[in-house]
Amino acid sequence: MPCCRHVKPRGSDNSAMPQLFEIHPDNPQPRLLKQATALLDKGEVLAVPTDSSYALVCHLDDKAAADKLRRIRGVDDKHHLTLLCRDLSELANYARVDNQQFRRLKAATPGAYTFILEASKEVPRRLSHPSRKTIGLRVPDHKVLQELLALHSTPLLATTLIAPGETEPLNDAEEIRERYKGRIAAVIDAGACPREPTTVVDLTGSDPVVIREGLGSLAMLGL
Repeated sequence: MPCCRHVKPRGSDNSAMPQLFEIHPDNPQPRLLKQATALLDKGEVLAVPTDSSYALVCHLDDKAAADKLRRIRGVDDKHHLTLLCRDLSELANYARVDNQQFRRLKAATPGAYTFILEASKEVPRRLSHPSRKTIGLRVPDHKVLQELLALHSTPLLATTLIAPGETEPLNDAEEIRERYKGRIAAVIDAGACPREPTTVVDLTGSDPVVIREGLGSLAMLGL
């Protein structure tokens, strides 16, 4: 279990070493999460734990931060980025769903699922898929991340933290700090993640389409 303190940047180049916020998994320290939120507001990219694996996150409405996130992850604008939302109350602002789609979402959230939905006009065009006008949306079941989202007050733009050329997400906070020195501003450490990707389901058609089966149970969706 991580200790309840904030470790200052360290290393041969302190300005480049990401900060490490060691957060208690059951009783997150608001003071430290507010510091992390301040970095997001400044356009920084952070590595955060989720209920599936570590993710890179940035401010939703910051184009420069979103571009930086894509560069760090090594993906282009055709790669679906995901909106991390605190709950489904934010859904209507970013996606168009009918009653049947909403029932599926409600049955599986919060949880380790990513849903591909039709993007609303509120989603900046640069963030939706360029040809399909869709967006990935997710409500994580992770207390620390939920508290961060509550303090940030708007969804975060996210992508799984997988290094370019690799297939498995990174899961160790110190390894992430070292490998991403000079590229991200901070790492939130609340203990290890399951290190298994989310289940991805496309709800834009008449029937759900499973894009990837991961940690989230398909039975929860009636699939």
